[in-house]
Parts: sequence; C-alpha cells; structure tokens
Amino acid sequence: MGMSLAVARKPLRADAARNVDKIITAARQCFREFGPDVPLQTIAMTAGVGPATLFRNFADKEELVLAALNRQLRLTVDPVIEGALADIDAAAGLFRVMESLMDASSADANLLGAVAGRRELLTGITGSLMESISVLLVRGQGQGSLRPDISMTDMFRLLAMLIGVVDTMEPGSDAWRRPLALVEDAIRTTRPARPLPPHVPVPAAT
Repeated sequence: MGMSLAVARKPLRADAARNVDKIITAARQCFREFGPDVPLQTIAMTAGVGPATLFRNFADKEELVLAALNRQLRLTVDPVIEGALADIDAAAGLFRVMESLMDASSADANLLGAVAGRRELLTGITGSLMESISVLLVRGQGQGSLRPDISMTDMFRLLAMLIGVVDTMEPGSDAWRRPLALVEDAIRTTRPARPLPPHVPVPAAT
C-alpha cells in the first residue's frame, strides 16, 4: 500500500501529531490554490512548520498526497460506507459509495494530479474501501440486482477508470456523474429507468 507511513506507523507524540495534521491541512489548501506542482516548501510555510519537519514526516510529495487523500476519504467516504453496509438494498449502497468517492476525487483533483502512478494511488487509498465494495457487490449479486459475472478485479478497474475521469474535467465539477451512471447501467441486472445526467464538455486545453 502507498498509504503514508507517517499516519500508519506507531502513534505520534501529541506535538508531532499536530504537525502532521497541520501539514496535511496545508497540503490540501495549497494544492487547491496553486495546482499539482506546488512546491513542498510552500506547503511547509503554509502549515507554519520548517521544511525539515515536513520531510521528517513525509519522505516526498507522493507520500504527503496519499496521506491527504486518505484523510479526506476517512472524513467523507467512510460515513457513506457505514450507511451503505446498513442499507437493505446493497446495489443502492454500492453506488452511493462510488458517488462519494468520485465527489471527493473531484474536490481534490489537484491532489490526484500530483501523483503520477494511478495504480499505486488507487491501491494506496482504497484498501478498506475495496473490502466494503466487495461486501456490497456480493450482497447485490445475491439479491439479484447486480450482474453475477462482475468480479472485484472488474470493480477495481472500473474505479480506476472513473477516477481517471477527473483529468478530463474542471476541478470541483460533477461531470463524473454521467460516466458513473453509465457504469451503473453496465453492472446492474436491469438498467435504471432514468435519463443520464447532463453532458458536460471536456474543458478546452490551456
């Protein structure tokens, strides 16, 4: 997993934990304001810590990005997962989880853009998420609402494809809703009786 060792290793002292929190908060702010190429020195300055403190907790930009994305998923997607697992309709819960993941990905598009290796990114931030999706997939297949021939490998690749959609839209846009609806049409046993979300053009190249 590519998840930040600064977050995953042994518990930090209170002051060190505060520094990690400040750095992650500053990273999300700086990536949103300045884009994926923002220097780590700018993030350290925004966090009110020295560069040495930043590098003591995060070896490089990718590790910091993964920690920031993981934090955001814990805050925004985990509560949706909890509700989805308690929902009697597993397929509906599954698509709510996927929707929340895409919403978080769109909100932090510049963070995603700062990581070159998509496969490492996805495996680094979606470990527990994929376990929950596996539970929902099996339940939905048992309920007859999801295709029985869909595997978790398929789901992993579909999520990777959907997260890649963020590269084709403006940060914060909900243009991902249309491709997500197409994925839903593809893996449900019966296509939902609803129109696709509105078409959103690909932004012009800058």
